Amino acid sequence: MKFHSQFWFDGGILPALNHSFLLILKNFNLVTEKNRFHFFNHLKLEITSVVILTGSLFIPDCSFSQTANPPKTYVCYQTSHEIIIDGKMDEQSWKKADWTSSFVDIEGEKKPLPLQNTQVKMLWDNKYLYIAAVIDEEHIWAYQNKKDQIVYLENDFEVFIDPDNDTDNYYELEINALNNSFDLFLPKPYKHGGQPVLTWDIKNLRSAVSIEGTVNNGTDKDKRWTLEIAIPFKSLSTENVAFVKPEPEKIWRINFSRVNWQHKIDENGKYARKKNPETGKTLPEYNWVWSPQGVINMHVPEYWGFLQFNRQKIGKRKR
Repeated sequence: MKFHSQFWFDGGILPALNHSFLLILKNFNLVTEKNRFHFFNHLKLEITSVVILTGSLFIPDCSFSQTANPPKTYVCYQTSHEIIIDGKMDEQSWKKADWTSSFVDIEGEKKPLPLQNTQVKMLWDNKYLYIAAVIDEEHIWAYQNKKDQIVYLENDFEVFIDPDNDTDNYYELEINALNNSFDLFLPKPYKHGGQPVLTWDIKNLRSAVSIEGTVNNGTDKDKRWTLEIAIPFKSLSTENVAFVKPEPEKIWRINFSRVNWQHKIDENGKYARKKNPETGKTLPEYNWVWSPQGVINMHVPEYWGFLQFNRQKIGKRKR
């Protein structure tokens, strides 16, 4: 990936480097034999966040160097006009924003490409992070229509955000084709003993879905569903965790997942997850993601992609 000089100086690479190394110098005197291990882990994380964006250094012992799928990067520009959350993506800002690459299997290159395409665009302004996803789907179905039902038990689209890029204190949002949502906060990953806070909600979340086809009609084939989301930056916080203001020098972690189940259609035209006829157990879902995790686990934030905010308006950016 090439980065223009504007991105280096105004877009955030050099400010990010300065931010990282100022943190290092500021904290160096605090290093003792007792906490040296944690300091250098923090050092590695700060440098890695910038290096993966530039491609100018290689750190052989960083976590993602052991996989064949280094995290992807998206440069997010500011909106040039108001974004109406209606699931249509017909504003000029959306038309000018870049698509992510098509989603791949969660394990990356070791698995076949997804059966159906998924891509995302992102924008931002002073209040919101905007996310739009176009999800090709021949059979659009969803029955869970109550807030905070476990929507991933049916097909859904998921967002994972770690604003301060420290792999702790991150947020998850899941939405299905009925525009029903489930959100949670995790103080740390499950592998480190984290327990989800299911009562946490994204305050003032806005989302909308448009359908090219029908929902829950097994007699036809559909084309796709489009999802638009506006996440207030201030809502990405808790009583103990302050929100992180988006700045070009602050690299966020983000990833997206599409859960897709093999299904069956009964004599009444109702969809259900398909089961293994020998065991009676539900067949495992497909997990298609933007930035491959290398493992079947979205809760490994160090494998998520990088989100770089740019203050340029989307219509005025230099290519």
